[in-house]
Amino acid sequence: MKRRPRIYYTEEQKALMWDRWKNGESLESIARLFDRHHPSIERILREHGGIRPPERRRSPWALTLAKREEISRGIATGVPFVQSQPP
Repeated sequence: MKRRPRIYYTEEQKALMWDRWKNGESLESIARLFDRHHPSIERILREHGGIRPPERRRSPWALTLAKREEISRGIATGVPFVQSQPP
């Protein structure tokens, strides 16, 4: 039996899996869509107990690239930095 190369599902593909699973489609039918066997799909769904995970979003406390650059430049020049409150 020839082994298939590993597939890394994109977020869009995972969203499609969750939509079809929610609509009651079987693992086999979802797997056929990606030309895979059902354990490949089952692994994705089982990670969250069959419940679609919430969409990821960035914390308001996380620094933006621009702010990190500003801090880095300040450290390099010896200027102290005081972090402001999140938006």
